[in-house]
Amino acid sequence: MEEQQDQKNRNDPENKGLQAVGKYSGIVVQMGVIIFLTTWGGIKLDKLAGFSNPVFTIILSLLGVFAAIWVAIKDFIIKK
Repeated sequence: MEEQQDQKNRNDPENKGLQAVGKYSGIVVQMGVIIFLTTWGGIKLDKLAGFSNPVFTIILSLLGVFAAIWVAIKDFIIKK
């Protein structure tokens, strides 16, 4: 009986919308963490190296953006 109710809840259009929101918000959080960590690492490396220009910050933040986009696209393709 409980299996039938569980199956019915999965097919409910309202639940599919909630599943989509959960999936996409997870991807957004994952992208934000990747970009934050790479930018933070660039800032720390610039301070450690003593550069007056933010060389590592720029390079690592751009790499972080590309990595986040790659991860998001990979998640979209695999987790249809």
